[in-house]
Amino acid sequence: MSDPVPTPLQTREDYTAAYDNSAAVPNAPVLLQDLLARSQAVYAQHACTRNIPYGPAPRQVFDWFAPTQPFREAGAVSAAPILVFLHGGYWQWRSKDDFACIAAGPLAAGFHVVLGEYTLAPQARMPDIVAEVGLLLDMLQSTPGLGPSQGQPRIVLAGHSAGGHLAAMHRSHPTVAAVLAISGLFELAPIARGALNDALQLGEVEIAACSPQRRIQPGCTTAVAVGTAELPELQRQSHAYAAALQAAGEPGQLHMLPGRNHFDILHELERPEGSLSILARALAKRAGLGPAG
Repeated sequence: MSDPVPTPLQTREDYTAAYDNSAAVPNAPVLLQDLLARSQAVYAQHACTRNIPYGPAPRQVFDWFAPTQPFREAGAVSAAPILVFLHGGYWQWRSKDDFACIAAGPLAAGFHVVLGEYTLAPQARMPDIVAEVGLLLDMLQSTPGLGPSQGQPRIVLAGHSAGGHLAAMHRSHPTVAAVLAISGLFELAPIARGALNDALQLGEVEIAACSPQRRIQPGCTTAVAVGTAELPELQRQSHAYAAALQAAGEPGQLHMLPGRNHFDILHELERPEGSLSILARALAKRAGLGPAG
Protein backbone atom coordinates (compact mmCIF):
# COMPACT_ATOMS: atom_id res chain seq x y z
CA MET A 1 0.00 0.00 0.00
CA SER A 2 1.22 3.53 -0.73
CA ASP A 3 2.22 5.84 2.10
CA PRO A 4 -1.04 6.74 3.90
CA VAL A 5 0.35 10.13 4.94
CA PRO A 6 0.63 12.66 2.07
CA THR A 7 4.20 13.96 1.78
CA PRO A 8 3.39 17.66 1.08
CA LEU A 9 1.91 17.92 4.57
CA GLN A 10 4.54 18.28 7.28
CA THR A 11 3.34 20.04 10.42
CA ARG A 12 0.34 19.68 12.71
CA GLU A 13 -0.90 22.96 11.27
CA ASP A 14 -0.61 21.57 7.73
CA TYR A 15 -2.75 18.56 8.59
CA THR A 16 -5.29 20.66 10.47
CA ALA A 17 -5.74 23.02 7.53
CA ALA A 18 -5.88 20.17 5.01
CA TYR A 19 -9.05 18.84 6.64
CA ASP A 20 -10.70 22.12 7.69
CA ASN A 21 -13.82 22.01 5.53
CA SER A 22 -15.44 25.05 7.13
CA ALA A 23 -12.43 27.26 6.38
CA ALA A 24 -12.37 26.05 2.78
CA VAL A 25 -15.94 27.19 2.05
CA PRO A 26 -16.34 30.98 2.48
CA ASN A 27 -20.07 30.87 3.23
CA ALA A 28 -19.96 27.70 5.33
CA PRO A 29 -21.87 29.19 8.32
CA VAL A 30 -24.70 30.32 6.04
CA LEU A 31 -24.83 26.94 4.30
CA LEU A 32 -24.99 25.12 7.63
CA GLN A 33 -27.76 27.35 8.97
CA ASP A 34 -29.72 26.78 5.79
CA LEU A 35 -29.17 23.04 6.18
CA LEU A 36 -30.63 23.15 9.69
CA ALA A 37 -33.67 25.11 8.52
CA ARG A 38 -34.35 22.68 5.67
CA SER A 39 -33.99 19.77 8.05
CA GLN A 40 -36.57 21.19 10.44
CA ALA A 41 -38.90 21.67 7.47
CA VAL A 42 -38.54 17.99 6.52
CA TYR A 43 -39.48 16.92 10.04
CA ALA A 44 -42.53 19.20 9.84
CA GLN A 45 -43.61 17.96 6.41
CA HIS A 46 -43.09 14.19 6.70
CA ALA A 47 -44.27 11.65 9.24
CA CYS A 48 -41.31 10.38 11.21
CA THR A 49 -40.83 8.11 14.21
CA ARG A 50 -38.00 9.76 16.08
CA ASN A 51 -35.32 8.58 18.48
CA ILE A 52 -35.99 4.84 18.32
CA PRO A 53 -33.37 3.20 20.56
CA TYR A 54 -30.98 0.60 19.20
CA GLY A 55 -28.89 0.49 22.37
CA PRO A 56 -28.80 1.82 25.95
CA ALA A 57 -26.67 4.96 25.41
CA PRO A 58 -28.44 8.33 24.93
CA ARG A 59 -27.23 8.77 21.34
CA GLN A 60 -27.85 5.17 20.29
CA VAL A 61 -31.08 6.10 18.50
CA PHE A 62 -32.43 6.49 14.96
CA ASP A 63 -35.24 8.26 13.14
CA TRP A 64 -37.46 6.42 10.66
CA PHE A 65 -39.30 8.07 7.78
CA ALA A 66 -41.62 5.61 6.03
CA PRO A 67 -42.22 6.10 2.29
CA THR A 68 -45.49 7.61 1.13
CA GLN A 69 -45.35 5.97 -2.31
CA PRO A 70 -43.99 2.74 -3.80
CA PHE A 71 -40.44 2.47 -4.97
CA ARG A 72 -40.58 2.53 -8.77
CA GLU A 73 -38.00 2.00 -11.45
CA ALA A 74 -38.89 1.81 -15.13
CA GLY A 75 -42.58 1.96 -14.21
CA ALA A 76 -42.56 -1.23 -12.13
CA VAL A 77 -43.24 -1.48 -8.40
CA SER A 78 -40.63 -3.21 -6.25
CA ALA A 79 -39.97 -3.86 -2.56
CA ALA A 80 -39.10 -0.59 -0.86
CA PRO A 81 -35.37 -0.22 -0.19
CA ILE A 82 -34.05 1.57 2.87
CA LEU A 83 -31.58 4.44 2.76
CA VAL A 84 -29.71 4.61 6.06
CA PHE A 85 -27.83 7.91 6.43
CA LEU A 86 -24.93 8.51 8.82
CA HIS A 87 -24.08 12.16 9.44
CA GLY A 88 -20.69 13.83 9.45
CA GLY A 89 -18.94 16.15 11.87
CA TYR A 90 -15.54 14.44 12.17
CA TRP A 91 -16.99 11.94 14.68
CA GLN A 92 -17.17 14.71 17.31
CA TRP A 93 -19.81 17.23 16.21
CA ARG A 94 -23.31 17.43 14.74
CA SER A 95 -26.34 15.15 15.00
CA LYS A 96 -28.76 13.31 12.75
CA ASP A 97 -31.33 16.08 13.28
CA ASP A 98 -29.06 18.53 11.45
CA PHE A 99 -29.17 16.45 8.25
CA ALA A 100 -32.81 15.38 8.02
CA CYS A 101 -33.15 17.43 4.83
CA ILE A 102 -31.41 14.65 2.89
CA ALA A 103 -34.50 12.46 3.43
CA ALA A 104 -36.52 14.48 0.91
CA GLY A 105 -34.92 12.99 -2.19
CA PRO A 106 -35.03 9.31 -1.19
CA LEU A 107 -38.57 9.65 0.22
CA ALA A 108 -39.77 11.04 -3.10
CA ALA A 109 -38.39 7.90 -4.76
CA GLY A 110 -40.15 5.54 -2.35
CA PHE A 111 -37.27 4.69 -0.01
CA HIS A 112 -37.64 4.22 3.69
CA VAL A 113 -35.15 6.65 5.26
CA VAL A 114 -33.34 5.97 8.53
CA LEU A 115 -31.17 8.66 10.12
CA GLY A 116 -28.65 6.98 12.40
CA GLU A 117 -27.10 8.59 15.46
CA TYR A 118 -23.98 7.57 17.36
CA THR A 119 -21.96 8.60 20.41
CA LEU A 120 -19.42 11.31 19.66
CA ALA A 121 -15.77 11.63 20.62
CA PRO A 122 -14.31 12.09 23.15
CA GLN A 123 -17.10 10.25 24.95
CA ALA A 124 -16.52 7.32 22.58
CA ARG A 125 -13.34 6.09 20.91
CA MET A 126 -13.30 5.32 17.20
CA PRO A 127 -13.71 1.52 17.55
CA ASP A 128 -16.73 2.13 19.78
CA ILE A 129 -18.32 4.48 17.23
CA VAL A 130 -17.78 1.94 14.46
CA ALA A 131 -19.29 -0.78 16.65
CA GLU A 132 -22.35 1.36 17.37
CA VAL A 133 -23.15 1.56 13.67
CA GLY A 134 -22.94 -2.22 13.59
CA LEU A 135 -25.45 -2.36 16.44
CA LEU A 136 -27.76 -0.04 14.50
CA LEU A 137 -27.61 -2.28 11.43
CA ASP A 138 -28.22 -5.37 13.58
CA MET A 139 -31.27 -3.66 15.07
CA LEU A 140 -32.64 -2.72 11.65
CA GLN A 141 -32.16 -6.29 10.50
CA SER A 142 -34.65 -7.46 13.14
CA THR A 143 -37.06 -4.49 12.99
CA PRO A 144 -40.45 -5.27 11.38
CA GLY A 145 -40.73 -3.28 8.17
CA LEU A 146 -36.99 -2.66 7.95
CA GLY A 147 -35.50 -6.14 7.90
CA PRO A 148 -34.52 -8.16 4.83
CA SER A 149 -37.22 -9.03 2.31
CA GLN A 150 -37.28 -12.79 1.66
CA GLY A 151 -33.71 -12.93 2.91
CA GLN A 152 -32.56 -10.12 0.62
CA PRO A 153 -30.73 -7.12 2.16
CA ARG A 154 -32.53 -3.85 1.51
CA ILE A 155 -30.24 -1.16 2.90
CA VAL A 156 -28.35 1.40 0.86
CA LEU A 157 -25.96 2.61 3.56
CA ALA A 158 -25.08 6.25 2.90
CA GLY A 159 -22.87 8.58 4.88
CA HIS A 160 -21.34 12.02 4.55
CA SER A 161 -17.81 12.92 5.66
CA ALA A 162 -17.24 10.98 8.92
CA GLY A 163 -20.48 9.19 8.08
CA GLY A 164 -18.94 8.13 4.77
CA HIS A 165 -16.12 6.53 6.75
CA LEU A 166 -18.61 4.70 8.97
CA ALA A 167 -20.61 3.50 5.97
CA ALA A 168 -17.46 2.15 4.31
CA MET A 169 -16.54 0.29 7.49
CA HIS A 170 -19.77 -1.71 7.20
CA ARG A 171 -19.90 -2.57 3.50
CA SER A 172 -19.68 -6.28 4.43
CA HIS A 173 -22.60 -6.23 6.88
CA PRO A 174 -25.20 -8.82 5.83
CA THR A 175 -28.08 -6.36 5.80
CA VAL A 176 -26.29 -3.82 3.54
CA ALA A 177 -27.01 -4.12 -0.19
CA ALA A 178 -24.91 -1.13 -1.30
CA VAL A 179 -22.84 1.73 0.14
CA LEU A 180 -22.88 5.39 -0.89
CA ALA A 181 -19.90 7.13 0.73
CA ILE A 182 -20.09 10.91 0.20
CA SER A 183 -17.02 13.08 0.88
CA GLY A 184 -15.69 10.32 3.10
CA LEU A 185 -12.52 9.66 5.10
CA PHE A 186 -11.01 6.28 4.36
CA GLU A 187 -7.48 6.48 5.77
CA LEU A 188 -7.21 7.84 9.31
CA ALA A 189 -3.44 8.36 9.54
CA PRO A 190 -3.57 11.98 8.28
CA ILE A 191 -6.46 12.74 10.66
CA ALA A 192 -4.27 11.68 13.58
CA ARG A 193 -1.62 14.27 12.62
CA GLY A 194 -3.82 17.36 13.12
CA ALA A 195 -6.04 19.07 15.68
CA LEU A 196 -8.98 16.76 14.96
CA ASN A 197 -7.14 14.10 16.93
CA ASP A 198 -7.34 16.07 20.17
CA ALA A 199 -10.80 14.59 20.73
CA LEU A 200 -10.37 11.39 18.72
CA GLN A 201 -7.08 10.26 20.32
CA LEU A 202 -6.32 7.90 17.46
CA GLY A 203 -3.35 5.61 17.97
CA GLU A 204 -1.69 3.25 15.52
CA VAL A 205 -3.84 0.29 16.52
CA GLU A 206 -7.07 2.26 16.05
CA ILE A 207 -5.87 3.73 12.76
CA ALA A 208 -5.13 0.26 11.40
CA ALA A 209 -8.38 -1.23 12.68
CA CYS A 210 -10.67 1.61 11.62
CA SER A 211 -9.30 2.77 8.25
CA PRO A 212 -11.58 1.35 5.52
CA GLN A 213 -8.77 1.52 2.96
CA ARG A 214 -6.74 -0.92 5.06
CA ARG A 215 -9.65 -3.28 5.70
CA ILE A 216 -11.09 -4.06 2.28
CA GLN A 217 -12.99 -7.33 2.48
CA PRO A 218 -15.55 -8.94 0.18
CA GLY A 219 -18.60 -6.70 0.31
CA CYS A 220 -21.30 -4.87 -1.56
CA THR A 221 -21.16 -2.39 -4.41
CA THR A 222 -19.67 0.85 -3.10
CA ALA A 223 -20.09 4.25 -4.73
CA VAL A 224 -17.52 6.85 -3.63
CA ALA A 225 -18.69 10.41 -4.31
CA VAL A 226 -16.82 13.68 -3.81
CA GLY A 227 -17.15 17.23 -5.10
CA THR A 228 -14.60 18.83 -7.38
CA ALA A 229 -14.68 21.95 -5.16
CA GLU A 230 -13.77 20.00 -2.02
CA LEU A 231 -10.42 20.12 -0.27
CA PRO A 232 -7.61 18.33 -2.14
CA GLU A 233 -7.22 15.88 0.74
CA LEU A 234 -10.90 14.90 0.59
CA GLN A 235 -10.60 14.33 -3.14
CA ARG A 236 -7.36 12.38 -2.71
CA GLN A 237 -8.91 10.12 -0.08
CA SER A 238 -11.89 9.32 -2.31
CA HIS A 239 -9.68 8.63 -5.34
CA ALA A 240 -7.39 6.38 -3.29
CA TYR A 241 -10.21 4.39 -1.70
CA ALA A 242 -12.04 3.81 -4.98
CA ALA A 243 -8.76 2.68 -6.56
CA ALA A 244 -8.07 0.35 -3.63
CA LEU A 245 -11.51 -1.24 -3.96
CA GLN A 246 -10.96 -1.82 -7.66
CA ALA A 247 -7.45 -3.19 -7.09
CA ALA A 248 -8.92 -5.69 -4.62
CA GLY A 249 -11.48 -6.80 -7.19
CA GLU A 250 -14.33 -5.23 -5.26
CA PRO A 251 -17.24 -3.39 -6.94
CA GLY A 252 -16.36 0.24 -6.32
CA GLN A 253 -16.81 3.34 -8.44
CA LEU A 254 -15.66 6.94 -8.06
CA HIS A 255 -18.17 9.71 -8.81
CA MET A 256 -16.86 13.27 -9.10
CA LEU A 257 -19.56 15.93 -8.68
CA PRO A 258 -18.65 19.06 -10.64
CA GLY A 259 -18.52 22.29 -8.63
CA ARG A 260 -19.82 20.81 -5.39
CA ASN A 261 -18.12 21.59 -2.07
CA HIS A 262 -18.22 19.70 1.20
CA PHE A 263 -21.56 21.16 2.25
CA ASP A 264 -23.61 21.83 -0.86
CA ILE A 265 -22.88 18.33 -2.18
CA LEU A 266 -25.78 17.16 -0.01
CA HIS A 267 -28.20 19.06 -2.26
CA GLU A 268 -27.59 16.25 -4.74
CA LEU A 269 -29.13 13.74 -2.32
CA GLU A 270 -31.82 16.07 -1.01
CA ARG A 271 -33.22 16.89 -4.47
CA PRO A 272 -35.27 14.04 -5.98
CA GLU A 273 -33.46 14.47 -9.30
CA GLY A 274 -30.07 15.29 -7.81
CA SER A 275 -27.14 13.20 -8.96
CA LEU A 276 -26.80 11.41 -5.60
CA SER A 277 -30.53 10.66 -5.45
CA ILE A 278 -30.29 9.12 -8.90
CA LEU A 279 -27.19 7.21 -7.82
CA ALA A 280 -28.95 5.86 -4.70
CA ARG A 281 -31.79 4.57 -6.87
CA ALA A 282 -29.32 2.98 -9.27
CA LEU A 283 -27.51 1.27 -6.39
CA ALA A 284 -30.80 -0.12 -5.07
CA LYS A 285 -31.76 -1.38 -8.51
CA ARG A 286 -28.34 -2.96 -9.08
CA ALA A 287 -28.63 -4.74 -5.73
CA GLY A 288 -31.86 -6.37 -6.88
CA LEU A 289 -34.25 -3.87 -5.35
CA GLY A 290 -35.36 -2.48 -8.70
CA PRO A 291 -38.30 -3.58 -10.83
CA ALA A 292 -40.21 -6.55 -9.49
CA GLY A 293 -40.64 -9.48 -11.81
